[in-house]
Amino acid sequence: MAFAVMTLTDAAADRVKAIVDNAGDDAKGIRVGVKKGGCAGMEYSVDLVTAPNEKDDLVEHAGARVWIAPEAVLYLLGTQMDFEVTKLRSGFTFNNPNQTSACGCGESVELKPADLAALAAAGAPTVRVG
Repeated sequence: MAFAVMTLTDAAADRVKAIVDNAGDDAKGIRVGVKKGGCAGMEYSVDLVTAPNEKDDLVEHAGARVWIAPEAVLYLLGTQMDFEVTKLRSGFTFNNPNQTSACGCGESVELKPADLAALAAAGAPTVRVG
């Protein structure tokens, strides 16, 4: 059994497929990463993928394809990606066990690398990084 770095809800998969369908023939999926920014220190990044990077991890769910940037893997282990629509906004959300705090507006987060020893002790499959 393969271990997925991140999981997708059905709503997230539907939104990824809609983005790809609207982007044209070259679009293959999206790429999720993390970057420095915002008042809490880090931000999630979501970009369209036209040519997958062979070093990225691939997560597939219900026909949606999401690549994970290698430098983001330790920060995203165990994360569930969702898509939600509220009265004020719509967008991808990340339920991330590695998040230690977030800014007041919710646009940036503080993340810690996943504790691989704790994952192994909990019986999670071995994760290959790099």
